[in-house]
Amino acid sequence: MLINEKTQMVKKKKKSGVGKIVTILVVLLVVVVGIVGYIAYSSTMLPNIYINNDKARFLYVYPTDNFDKVVARLDSTGNVKDIASFKKIAEYQDYPSNIVPGRYELVNQMSNVQLVNNLKKGRQAPMNLTFNNIRTKEQLCKRFDEALMLTYDDIYSLLNSDDAMAKYNLNSKTSVAMFIPNTYQVYWTISAQDLLDKMKKEYDKFWNEDRIKKCADANLTQVEVSTLAAIVEEETKSVKEQPIVAGLYLNRLHKGMLLQADPTVKFAVGDFSIRRIRGAHLEVDSPYNTYKYEGLPPGPIRIPSMNAIDAVLNYDHHDYIYMCASERFDGTHNFAKSFDDHQENAKKYHKALNRRRIR
Repeated sequence: MLINEKTQMVKKKKKSGVGKIVTILVVLLVVVVGIVGYIAYSSTMLPNIYINNDKARFLYVYPTDNFDKVVARLDSTGNVKDIASFKKIAEYQDYPSNIVPGRYELVNQMSNVQLVNNLKKGRQAPMNLTFNNIRTKEQLCKRFDEALMLTYDDIYSLLNSDDAMAKYNLNSKTSVAMFIPNTYQVYWTISAQDLLDKMKKEYDKFWNEDRIKKCADANLTQVEVSTLAAIVEEETKSVKEQPIVAGLYLNRLHKGMLLQADPTVKFAVGDFSIRRIRGAHLEVDSPYNTYKYEGLPPGPIRIPSMNAIDAVLNYDHHDYIYMCASERFDGTHNFAKSFDDHQENAKKYHKALNRRRIR
């Protein structure tokens, strides 16, 4: 009996020891699984983007970028807490083989999974594209080259092509008339062709029924309005004076007079910095030289603002046919109905130029 009881007690102790070991192993397994699970969860679902540098809130991915370049550029923003965890998740989701160019917004407390999904699916953030106070086609193309992924040559080659612009009933000389200075929402990766299509839609919105009617009332086409508006805006920056200047040029057009607009000469010469128009400038043989050629030039000499376009459409009705820059040098002009009065105004201005030694 005593032997059997001892044997049973030994067996119970062995079972108890095995049970404790199993329990400990189970607990350890649960802890390990929990730790691994937490690490996996934190790497995927917990925030990893913290905006410390607001100027670097956007990640730019270029067509030539590989995965390492994207990771390096993301890390350089200073807005990623743990770049290693991002890299692991991106690799796990096969992002290195699915890189999509774009401008992606880094949102505060964004997780790795959210960011990788946006990058893989090309979910870009739209951007505001603003252009104003631009004179030449070259300046416009440079502005787009600086703001968008497309290149200067991409857009310039279209604007300078009669065939490409025929789609919009324009040509290489009138192409800039389609661009109405304003702020527009686009994607950074927009192509040059898609940009032109968008600008045409915005152009059509701008030219509503009221503006088109006023255009017809002035006996001008939309492009001619933009062409005249460009001259008006170059002549005077005074919004109040622009309708007066527009009325003056329309009076000259209706009378069959040469426009004799100094800004067109500067455009023909290729130098807008000229402060005093000389005889040699007036002799430049160019269809843009309105001292030599009748009517409006072949196209706008700058990209006119909405104010300038509306100034032409709402021009002042008066009898002025001459104008001369004011001797006050305040950007305004003296207007005249007769050549004699104009000559008096011109004398005042030239005397002021001489006093200031402007040659």
